[in-house]
Amino acid sequence: FGHVLPGVATQLLIIASLDLGAMIAAIAGLSFLGLGVQPPTAEWGAMLSDSRLYFTRAPWLLLGPALPIFVAVIAANLLGNALRDTLDPRMSR
Repeated sequence: FGHVLPGVATQLLIIASLDLGAMIAAIAGLSFLGLGVQPPTAEWGAMLSDSRLYFTRAPWLLLGPALPIFVAVIAANLLGNALRDTLDPRMSR
């Protein structure tokens, strides 16, 4: 195990950071559908679902939960790409 981990650690770090954005989007999507944690706990997907009831009267309410979801997913993907470019020896230019 000690011989394999150093060779795999960078790849695991890259894959985990790239999958983080997908996990955030999946959790928000499930919460939007009502399959997340229950209401006393705040979740971006549940907040997005609650704000869609007021979309016709106050469409800016969607920005509160939608913008952090967007920024978090983009940031996680950019972090994963930067880690891949930095740590992957096959990506030398």
